[in-house]
Amino acid sequence: MADTKREFKVNRYENDKCELFIRPELCKGCEVCVAFCPTQALTLDTKNKICAAEYMEKCIACSMCEVRCPDFAIYIVKKEKSPGETKK
Repeated sequence: MADTKREFKVNRYENDKCELFIRPELCKGCEVCVAFCPTQALTLDTKNKICAAEYMEKCIACSMCEVRCPDFAIYIVKKEKSPGETKK
């Protein structure tokens, strides 16, 4: 049986709360992630794909974009806080 595993290009964005990964090939530009983002951290670029880099500092790592994306184009990895770090 042939190997059907497919590699996707991934755009990675980061702030102090999380790393946000976007697979542009899977994004169809439906804007669901943009609509559900409570901090308006996500926008669409000129090719109608997700672009988070410009507003990544607003991301609070709520994962609403990841949960709502119908095409699994977005995923978030939350950063662990060190034991001595206080909540901001």
